[in-house]
Amino acid sequence: MASRPDLKVDDETGFIRTFRSLPASPEGSSTIRVFDRGDYYSAHGDDADFIARTVYKTTAVIRNLGRSDNSLPSVTLSTTVFRNLLREALFKLGKRVEIWDNQGKGNWKLARQASPGNLQAVEEELGTGLDSQGDSAPIILAVKVRAKAGEARSVGVCFADASVRELGVSEFLDNDLYSNFESLLIQLGVRECVLASDNQKSKDPELAKLRQIADACGIAITERSLADFAAKDIEQDLARLLKGENAMGLLPHAEFKLAMGSAAALIKYLGVLTDPSNFGQYNLYQHDLSQYMKLDAAALRALNLMPGPRDGSKNMSLFGLLNHCKTPIGGRLLSQWLKQPLMSLEEIEKRQQLVEAFVTDTELRQTMQEEHLRSIPDLYRLAKKFQRKLANLEDVVRTYQVVIRLPGFIEALETVVDEQYQIPLESSYTSKFKELSNFLGKLAEMVETTVDLDALDRHEFIIKPEFDDGLRVIRAKLDDVRHQMDVEHRRAGKDLNQDLEKKLFLENHRVHGYCFRLTRTEASCIRNKPKYKEISTQKNGVYFTTDTLQSLRREHDQLSSTYNRTQTNLVSEVVTVAASYVPVIEQLAGIIAHLDVVVSLAHVSVHAPTAYVRPKMHARGQGDTVLKEARHPCMEAQDDISFITNDVELRREKSRFLIITGPNMGGKSTYIRTIGCIALMAQIGCFVPCSEAELTIFDCILARVGASDSQLKGVSTFMAEMLETANILKSATRDSLIIIDELGRGTSTYDGFGLAWAISEEIVNKIGAFGCFATHFHELTALAEKFPNSVKNLHVVAFVGDQQTRGDAEADPKSKRREVTLLYRVEPGVSDQSFGIHVAELVRFPEKVVNMARQKAEELEDFTSVTEDHARKNLTKEEAEEGSRLLKEALKRWKQQIEGQNMTKDEKLTLMRTLVKQDEKLMANRFFQSVQSL
Repeated sequence: MASRPDLKVDDETGFIRTFRSLPASPEGSSTIRVFDRGDYYSAHGDDADFIARTVYKTTAVIRNLGRSDNSLPSVTLSTTVFRNLLREALFKLGKRVEIWDNQGKGNWKLARQASPGNLQAVEEELGTGLDSQGDSAPIILAVKVRAKAGEARSVGVCFADASVRELGVSEFLDNDLYSNFESLLIQLGVRECVLASDNQKSKDPELAKLRQIADACGIAITERSLADFAAKDIEQDLARLLKGENAMGLLPHAEFKLAMGSAAALIKYLGVLTDPSNFGQYNLYQHDLSQYMKLDAAALRALNLMPGPRDGSKNMSLFGLLNHCKTPIGGRLLSQWLKQPLMSLEEIEKRQQLVEAFVTDTELRQTMQEEHLRSIPDLYRLAKKFQRKLANLEDVVRTYQVVIRLPGFIEALETVVDEQYQIPLESSYTSKFKELSNFLGKLAEMVETTVDLDALDRHEFIIKPEFDDGLRVIRAKLDDVRHQMDVEHRRAGKDLNQDLEKKLFLENHRVHGYCFRLTRTEASCIRNKPKYKEISTQKNGVYFTTDTLQSLRREHDQLSSTYNRTQTNLVSEVVTVAASYVPVIEQLAGIIAHLDVVVSLAHVSVHAPTAYVRPKMHARGQGDTVLKEARHPCMEAQDDISFITNDVELRREKSRFLIITGPNMGGKSTYIRTIGCIALMAQIGCFVPCSEAELTIFDCILARVGASDSQLKGVSTFMAEMLETANILKSATRDSLIIIDELGRGTSTYDGFGLAWAISEEIVNKIGAFGCFATHFHELTALAEKFPNSVKNLHVVAFVGDQQTRGDAEADPKSKRREVTLLYRVEPGVSDQSFGIHVAELVRFPEKVVNMARQKAEELEDFTSVTEDHARKNLTKEEAEEGSRLLKEALKRWKQQIEGQNMTKDEKLTLMRTLVKQDEKLMANRFFQSVQSL
């Protein structure tokens, strides 16, 4: 609290009037308005309350400006707190931020604004916050749809990664649930979606569906006028933005009318045409949705693909587990790969070969990680600073330091002696590094010629003094001042009797400039000595100065400032030359990121609790998926877990659809998620946690897992279940992998079972997809009899023994309860028990409640035993229908004979038994016999 700045407003009434007259933000409450007051920031009104609760976690920080009858709640933010607010608002809450500047005389103007998909204006404040989100680059997407009754929807999108100046377009057909659109959002890692605003009285249901999908994927939604989506000027706008004269000829625009409308809206929203530095700098490409495996939002959650807000360990998500990248550009590329698993067998095997090269060559892998990759900065961000003319001499030096490390990369890669790895490493990395190293050699020469590299040790980024007579004179004076500082350092050391190398240091402090530092244990030697003036006490020691050093420090600062002013033009020339290498730097960034991800995958494959293996891949539509001793990659990496391995067989002609039954907490969910995780890992080219593995290529992974309640949005548990399942049925093909966990428990048992059966039969019989269904509907296992060549029953094993209940053993020797031991093994066959009451015992339910539950369960088991008896006797559907018909006829005859008769209840029952016994067909029917046995 003490570090929070004081709010100083000269004219409080005037500011309150100005603030309340500002136009409302188009996005309303999703926008936070912050005012830049030089050394600190302030926020007011509802924004002040939001910041107090979200950032400070207390409303005590709010101060009211103005009189009580016209007061304005206000809060201040230091630069550090402001940066924390940006990260929280943009990355976690999906908010927008406006930053207003004072133009003088109380005139405030909107200077900068940022949104989750457009961070350009605040990239400097965000700093490394961009790299810690476990997410790819901030992608923003605009979408336009055309829907006609009874026809497929046409969807056109344009998306941008402003950090690397790329525009992508795609146009495709979609179903009424927009499954392809959802897959595209996930593939691209979209953070913000621009939609046409719906101001009509009759709300557009198609726009409502798009909003719902974006919201389910955690994407910020921005609405813009429908007029912004008009494509009339798009060709000339793109002609100004794109590289090369023929850039516009690359796309068949006649077929991309909707995408071009989306492009118009996106370009206008980003305001890229207002910045001339963007002209001729953008690339335009077409995104092919079918090039990558499709994932829906439910699969993203089911497979724990990206870190969640409550994940305690990085190993709890697949990204966290696999991310041993040493560069921020590598981490972002890994995130992209996880959302874009490959569909091409050739491309998958190329990646596998590269990963294998680093798995087998331990020295090469460690050298890359520890010596070479570790020292690479964020080259994409560096390149962008050059593009936006924000780069300085330090950025030039950082680029140079990457260039001079390239020979080390090349040398390490050329040490590989195994011929089977030499060729892929050469084509993917070595030859490209050599080509770019040669090209960037001129940049390195320029830096070595012009920049004073010796000064880097003093954290100074300056031009060599030999380049200019004025610089040479100033440098000589600076060297003289520095010599006098050393003399003063030696004098102080002698006077204080302190070792200059171990106890008394001369340092250039970032705040205080040149000063002395003593270790805290020795600081008493300057007490009561007026010529030594303390400046501050910090963890690493006590900072102090003398009059002589203070005078020398002022002279040094003045000379340094003069040196910087004198070298300004030379620095500008050097930066301009370096900026011309931006396209090459971006190429280099792509290669290094690829190398970093491949090495990271190899590292994880080797250092897992049990080493991963390279899976054999079959082309799409061919081969089976057979996993030996499969393990869940994230589960086995948790502390204190000894993972029980299981085999998996998804065979086309034998076991396309697995039904897994068994006890609660027995491992059903883990088993089916393991299959999904391994399939995804295999298709990004990674090794997998098995002893042996072969997999077919899946075109998508679709999931229905967990309750995913959305009551606040008016969507019940059961409705969420049905929406996700409808998406599966409309999206799946014969090459899809479907993961279903506990479908149908959001409604009555009978409705739930009916739906589960119908959905399973549709997947097995009509779609023919690969599927894994974990369920407590044991009756569902009868599907294996109906489809013996497609459905296979599995169950998780539990050992059940009897144990006397404590306290009751002496009173009643028969008082026993089941002792359940979960073995986490998956084996063929059916489990006929769920052990839900056992779980209640584990969490120490009151014994009375447990006993009542057991009693009621037994009653229900007796009530439903007839159904089990039917199954034991293998009754056919025809026998059951015939028995029901004969019984109805007998009851009709009985009703006719008792009508109008004054008979007692016993007489009526006696007549019924007589009529039934006289009906030979009814007595011979096996269905009636099973009913009669009740």
